Amino acid sequence: MSTVPTLNGQVIGQAHYATRALLERAIGPLGVTFNQVVALHVLAQGPVERAHLTHRVTSTLKIDESAVHQVIAQVVDAGLAQVDRPSPATGGDEPLVALTDTGRATQRGVVAAVADLSARLYGDIPADEASTAARVLTLVTERANELTAIPA
Repeated sequence: MSTVPTLNGQVIGQAHYATRALLERAIGPLGVTFNQVVALHVLAQGPVERAHLTHRVTSTLKIDESAVHQVIAQVVDAGLAQVDRPSPATGGDEPLVALTDTGRATQRGVVAAVADLSARLYGDIPADEASTAARVLTLVTERANELTAIPA
């Protein structure tokens, strides 16, 4: 008789790391890292100010700004993104970061790899169970983010 696991950080963490290992293996041939994929995902929505990109990646990965600046430099150096001076029409003075054609092609490859992996991992999970799991994990993430915002 198998026992039903208790929902806790260990169970969530094991699922995260097992899935991340598969994702890293899938994106490896594309020449990008997990952290770079997060930056590319933000940039796929369109050009953003460097500060906004830094904030989004920092808040998603829970890493410090200097690590995010390295990630941005890596995607720029790899030709996946470019840093442009803002146009006077945007009203901002912050440089904009945007995907290059190579970056868009790489992002499409990442999306395809994620879709394939998602189908293999989640495809046969009943929709109501998947929906419940998504709601619970979203709530856990929100609570953890709230607690992170409280000074230690």
